[in-house]
Order: sequence, then C-alpha cells, then structure tokens
Amino acid sequence: MLRLVAVGKRYGARTVLNRISLDVQAGEYVAIIGESGIGKSTLLNVIAGLEPADEGQIFFGERELTRLDDDALTLLRRDRYGFVFQAFHVLPQLSVEQNVALPLLLRGVSDASRVRAMIAAVGLAGREASTPRELSGGELQRVAIARALVGEPQLVLADEPTGNLDPENARQVLALLRQQTKERGAAAILATHSAQAAAGCDRRYRLSAQGIETVP
Repeated sequence: MLRLVAVGKRYGARTVLNRISLDVQAGEYVAIIGESGIGKSTLLNVIAGLEPADEGQIFFGERELTRLDDDALTLLRRDRYGFVFQAFHVLPQLSVEQNVALPLLLRGVSDASRVRAMIAAVGLAGREASTPRELSGGELQRVAIARALVGEPQLVLADEPTGNLDPENARQVLALLRQQTKERGAAAILATHSAQAAAGCDRRYRLSAQGIETVP
C-alpha cells in the first residue's frame, strides 16, 4: 500500500533521511525506532507530503506522492490519512465530540452516530460533552486516536504518541491504537524512541544516519 524507494531528505549540508526504502502493507502495524533528532518526524512528514523529499519516490497505492501538487496532497491527507501526535493537538475550545468530528466536517460530512461509536470504541462513552481541560493526558490521547480513525483512513501516522504519558497510560494507549487500527484494516506507522513501545508492532525498523534497517 505504501512504498518508499531510496527516499532522501536534506537540510542544507545535513542529510536527515539517507536513501530510505520501506514497504507497508494494508493492515500492518510498523514501528520506526530511533533516538530523538534522528529524523523520525521528518520521515512521517515526508510520507504525509508535508515536506518534500529531495530524492527518491513515494507510492501510496498506485499514486506517486512525489509527483502530486499541494492540492492533491492536501486531499490525500484529508481522505486517506490519520494522524496521532505526541502533543495531542486537541482543540481546547471544542468538546470531545466536536474534536473527534473534525475530520468528517472537513469533508463536509455530518455523522454523529459514527463519531459517538468511535468515542465509545476508545473508552470515552459518556464524555462526549467534556472539554479537553477536564481530561487526563491518557484521555486526551484517546480523543486523538478517535479523531485519527473516525474518517476510516487507510494509513495512520503516529509520532511519539506516548511521549507525554506515564507508563501505564502509555501501555493502554499503545494497545488501543493497535487494536483500533487492526479492527479497521488500516496500516499504521509508529515513530518512537522506545523499543518497549515498538514491541507490539508487526515489524520494527531502526532509523539512523546511515539509513534504515530491520530489527528483531
């Protein structure tokens, strides 16, 4: 479903992504492991079309992302991708239900039943009217997962989604993310510095200055 072929990214004289080749199939849950600052977020941004690759090719299904213009990439992100971030990025002025509904509203879709079913799926039934300031960090990340999945994306990109959570909440959020993406047949890429966080993934890769390699 997603294929990277010798993808490179530089910032000035510094090479951040060194000829990265990667295949992710529908339904797979894949981890990209690496120390902070090595380029994990950059890799996800390049996959999402938020930053251009300087070399190589990226294919999403039959479409070559590296040939799409900004408008086409925006539509692709809206309709086919879901995002989960370390900092949650939940809008403080909106309720849980309104936050989760945002991806559908951006498509011009109103589907309260789907939104409420997704909220229930992440264990927040009854909290639809709550605001972010009334939620714990673990609950905020559950909202973020529900928002990422409500639009039924084909690919979920999760960038250090447990970085701001305590160990128990981190464990629960990772299990939930895996369960919900698997149930919906989506592929997911988890970027993390933690080997423990990556342990539940189907495949694991280590990103370094030299490139990317499979790890046990």
